[in-house]
Amino acid sequence: MIEKGKGRSGMAGSSLAIDCEDGHMLRGHLWEPASSERGAAGAVVVIAGATGVKASYYHRYAAFLAENGFTVLTFDYRGIGQSRGSTIKNLAASWYDWGLKDLDAVLGWVLLHCGEKKLNVVGHSFGGFGVGLAANGRRINRLLTVGAQHAYWRDYRPGHRLGLWWRWHALMPVVAWWYGYFPGKHLGWLEDLPQGVAMDWARGRKDFTARRAGPLRQQIQANQASFTAPTLAVAATDDPFATDVAVARTLAYYPKSPATVVRLKPQDFDRAEIGHFSLFHSSFRHTFWPGTLQWLREGVNPWPQHQARID
Repeated sequence: MIEKGKGRSGMAGSSLAIDCEDGHMLRGHLWEPASSERGAAGAVVVIAGATGVKASYYHRYAAFLAENGFTVLTFDYRGIGQSRGSTIKNLAASWYDWGLKDLDAVLGWVLLHCGEKKLNVVGHSFGGFGVGLAANGRRINRLLTVGAQHAYWRDYRPGHRLGLWWRWHALMPVVAWWYGYFPGKHLGWLEDLPQGVAMDWARGRKDFTARRAGPLRQQIQANQASFTAPTLAVAATDDPFATDVAVARTLAYYPKSPATVVRLKPQDFDRAEIGHFSLFHSSFRHTFWPGTLQWLREGVNPWPQHQARID
């Protein structure tokens, strides 16, 4: 039986399973354009989600991209959503596994099954940073990031820093240590997380690679150095995580990627706030979403008036 994940228009994605090299199986959905739209975009888009956010959060945006001619793949990282399994207590999974193994396997699946199409990626939060950890990241044609960073607490927005540090860097590791995983859903703090992922977030350093040494660190740095896709890095000016310094720090890991930074203000969309998550809400279907098509199709920044410097 084929499971469907529906977008706003009723367009559905077909379920699929992707095997990682270490034996873990990821679950996701493939969204294909209608026959009349096939070939219009000539590209496939992988949506790499944020930490603690299920792939279903992005299904409406995936359906929108498919309606505009893209083949789209959404997926859950190991330990999250449909890739969770019966339990995640003491599951050996980390941010590094999500990038080096999960994202690499997803990109590899696309290259194998959709190899005639260009490979683009939309990465939200950690997804926009983690995709560059994958060895197959060097095969990406174009990257759009939304609020991408790796949660180094000193980069958080002033006025929010103490509260975010207390929640994600003080309480989360204690709770994750006690339970063997982080029960985020029970607390109303996003989804449950594998303990290793929670600890990577909580113990994040200025240098993302600092907590890994030896061959693994060398592999991470080699993969980052091989990432050459043009990047459009978008973040809202009121995003408490993806501040100017956080975005710049993220892009610095990929020096061979020609990058453009865009800072969008809530008033640009007649909103009081955008924050870290709202740009994937269906309420942005007629405003932000169409702009992403221009980048994904042509590599053109649709918001040149909001382009920012990379310091």
